[in-house]
Amino acid sequence: MLSFLKNLAGYKADKAIEAGIGFYAKIDPEGLTETELRTMEEALDKLGIEVAAAQQAYDKERKEADAIAALLRQRMAAAELLQSQADAEADPARKAKLEQSLTNLLAMLEQMTPEVEREESEARDAAEFVASLQQSYKEMAEQLKGARAQLEQAQRDMKKAEMARTRADREAESARVAAGLTQRVSGLGVALKAMREQADRDNAQAQSAQMKAKLLRPTKPEQDDPDIAAALAAASGTPRPATGLSDRLAALKAKHG
Repeated sequence: MLSFLKNLAGYKADKAIEAGIGFYAKIDPEGLTETELRTMEEALDKLGIEVAAAQQAYDKERKEADAIAALLRQRMAAAELLQSQADAEADPARKAKLEQSLTNLLAMLEQMTPEVEREESEARDAAEFVASLQQSYKEMAEQLKGARAQLEQAQRDMKKAEMARTRADREAESARVAAGLTQRVSGLGVALKAMREQADRDNAQAQSAQMKAKLLRPTKPEQDDPDIAAALAAASGTPRPATGLSDRLAALKAKHG
């Protein structure tokens, strides 16, 4: 916990720690995970040191247990030899001396037997402790390895999600551009349609004016045929201009009669 606090820049109170971790997780979840992994690595390193120290202690206990066990076996062998020699000795004095030596050796063996058992027990306990620490170290290492793999997978997922978001943003932007272009093309179509309609109206008005001018303009027969011209003039109330002699005379009489 102290290592974790150190890696998180020294939060002190529990509530402040929880609040800080929650806030930090929101703004930098990857950084928080890295902090947790470093904390796990520190704990693993510390446990590794303990494993090494326990192994050294076990090696020492094992060496001492083996040494005293070897001494016990040596003395047992010596006792058996003295026993054989005493049983085979005919000289009473020599036999008594061998038996005394055997007695002394047996006393030594009896005294050292509990010590041998204690040393063996301590060696077994040390071995079990080392095995327990090694198992804990292995499990913690596996947890760290799994957490690292999960972090790497999460980083890959975040990268893929970022790429997908970027791609989606580009596609959305392309869609917006396409939509804007469609709107502009649509607007251009409206403008062109309005221009065509205006041109059609102008052409229709021009045709109408031409037809009207053509209808109002005297035709060639009206200009060339005097009878038609006279009739048109009479119909319009315009006197026919005098052209012949009789007509001219009649016009003068009518004017000065």
